[in-house]
Amino acid sequence: MSEKRVIKRKKRIAERVARVSDVGFAKFLTLFHSLEGGISLSVGEPDFPTPWHICEAGIEAMKKGITTYTPTAGFPELREAVAQHLKKRYDIKYDPQTEVVITVGSSQAMDLAFRTIIDPGDEVIMPDPYYVCYPSCIVLAHGVPVTVPTRPDNDFKLEPDQIEARITSKTKAILFGYPANPTGTELTREEYADIARVVEKHDLLVISDEIYSRLTYGVAHTCFSTLPGMKERTILLDGFSKAYAMTGWRLGYAAGPAEIMAAISKVHQHTMLSPSSMAQMAALEALKNGEDDVQRMLAEYARRREVIIRGLNEIRLKCHEPKGAFYAFPSIKVTGMTSDDFTENLLKEEKVIVMPGTLFGRLGEGHVRCCYATSLSDIEEALRRMARFVERHHVRS
Repeated sequence: MSEKRVIKRKKRIAERVARVSDVGFAKFLTLFHSLEGGISLSVGEPDFPTPWHICEAGIEAMKKGITTYTPTAGFPELREAVAQHLKKRYDIKYDPQTEVVITVGSSQAMDLAFRTIIDPGDEVIMPDPYYVCYPSCIVLAHGVPVTVPTRPDNDFKLEPDQIEARITSKTKAILFGYPANPTGTELTREEYADIARVVEKHDLLVISDEIYSRLTYGVAHTCFSTLPGMKERTILLDGFSKAYAMTGWRLGYAAGPAEIMAAISKVHQHTMLSPSSMAQMAALEALKNGEDDVQRMLAEYARRREVIIRGLNEIRLKCHEPKGAFYAFPSIKVTGMTSDDFTENLLKEEKVIVMPGTLFGRLGEGHVRCCYATSLSDIEEALRRMARFVERHHVRS
């Protein structure tokens, strides 16, 4: 009788992929969709439809047969419009032919940036809390994320001395995004300048995620590459999803030094080839004629921000005032719950879904993210429900 041969399978999943965790929010979304009358303050997406004149530009492109591959870096006229947009907003000049690349959302721009600049083992410094995909993009490019703690009592701002304390011989770049997701934090030009001095001193690159740059409240956004000496060190990431309510169109861009942009374009060609032709024509219309749309949506976000921040503080969920994006990041310590427990119990008891702060890093514990890109009536009702929840569960001294 012959023995059964045992075949040992080779490992099928790359180690770096295995180290990337899922977003970890699926169980809450599944529960939310099983409930009737639920209110979502979770997904970071404009609740406005894409303005119709922008949609029409995409439709017209299809009618005209603009449905083929495009140049890898994007249509020349869109790259020109992006360069003009940056010049008008920040008085900074980018060559549209060599320093601008159109991408499939700003997320792909980030992926391309890291795949282009990182060698295995290179370290990238980033804040904690952070946008959920930051460490994953670094790991998938064979890099090592190094987190810098930020503090609620300083509105979660990156501090230069904390950055410098984590710089080693392996540090290649610093990654940050302002206005920030999940905290809504924005930096002043002077605070950026302090970081720029560290960048120059240690000969670092910067990946500046500015996807929320159009959504600021009472403060002017500073484009990091406008600081003295920083244009040659900065890969600027931005896009159309948040400002123009174009999340599903998946279009963004990277701007930076010609040498780096040429390398990014090379990686882009071998992985994505080119962004959508129709989406590019829609984005061109957004840049040309979408300013009124941006201002209209921004004014509504500003109204909602005022209501939700005041309301959260009134119900003892202490929250700093966000200066940008459309997120509030209140402390839930008054309840004594973990972020996961607070999220799950609030959903079960009051049918309001938020995002646990731990999705955004270790220092997100004790907080939840509330997205106010939803109707004012839903925000007001969510606050009423959250008030009942906190009243039942707050820790009495």
